[in-house]
Amino acid sequence: MTTHREPFDSVLDTVGETPLVRVHASPDTVPVYAKLESFNPGASVKDRIGKYMLDETVERGEVPEGGTVIEPTAGNTGIGFAVAAEQMGLEAIFVVPERFSLEKQQLMRALGAEVINTPTEEGMDGAIARAYELADELDDAVVPQQFANPLNAQTHYETTAPEIYEALDGEVGAVVAGCGTAGTLMGIARYARERDPETYVAAVEPEGSLYGEVLGEGGEGTEYKTEGIGTHDPSTNELFDPELVDDVIDIADRTAQDELKRLASDEGHLVASSAGAASVAARRVAEDIRDGVIDAPYDSVVTLFPDSSERYLSKGIYRSFEEWEG
Repeated sequence: MTTHREPFDSVLDTVGETPLVRVHASPDTVPVYAKLESFNPGASVKDRIGKYMLDETVERGEVPEGGTVIEPTAGNTGIGFAVAAEQMGLEAIFVVPERFSLEKQQLMRALGAEVINTPTEEGMDGAIARAYELADELDDAVVPQQFANPLNAQTHYETTAPEIYEALDGEVGAVVAGCGTAGTLMGIARYARERDPETYVAAVEPEGSLYGEVLGEGGEGTEYKTEGIGTHDPSTNELFDPELVDDVIDIADRTAQDELKRLASDEGHLVASSAGAASVAARRVAEDIRDGVIDAPYDSVVTLFPDSSERYLSKGIYRSFEEWEG
């Protein structure tokens, strides 16, 4: 649980120590617990890598004082980096595919960053390419590159995972989390497997994403509405380590949206589609542990709710499935 009971010098001091809360729809005998990452100052899990990765980048001398951070992002990473960059005296530029949440882009600009859009059809590959082009044009720029930088996963190994294990006294049976860059799941999974090699680990992706290909599971890449997780090109998601993953669980957009609505109306969680997908997947794993289908070292499942639904209201996330804009 959050332990912020004293005044801090900087907003960066409030990153992390987010609450771990029971998902009430999970089985009584195998509870699911969700880490509520909207409690971070930038309201998402990406605040963690913003602080940790930029701290390390500055310490290593990879960017000079007053230099520029350029990052391809769907939005939350940009917000997390923007919060940290301003406090560290760095400039920030973010390259964002057009289709992603306008709220996120507005918040990045409000935090003092420049936002450059790339065509939707080019996906994250196009945003990554453009980020490196921009960096080449500047003398003082660095691209932390969340999709390939080991510091992404290390952030969660050093911060998120220990918080989870402390809250549950080390009794974690399964870790189930959405995969975008895969940094969150990989960091927690590595920490978990070091403590008990039998810990069950599942990656969550939208139907239409291709993470399953890495584990040899078939699938056809199609468009999906769920934002922030999934990939159409696993080769760009260099952090994903199949040796740390027991299964990849595909969740349909409609199922994710139904669950995010249920989480709001039944449990008071204002979370987005990636959390809806994670909740459904985590509950399935919990039911399989309860029924003896999955053998886990403890009767508990941990997942993450990465951000808040407020970032997606303009896309109709609470309206009908047909009205929800992906």
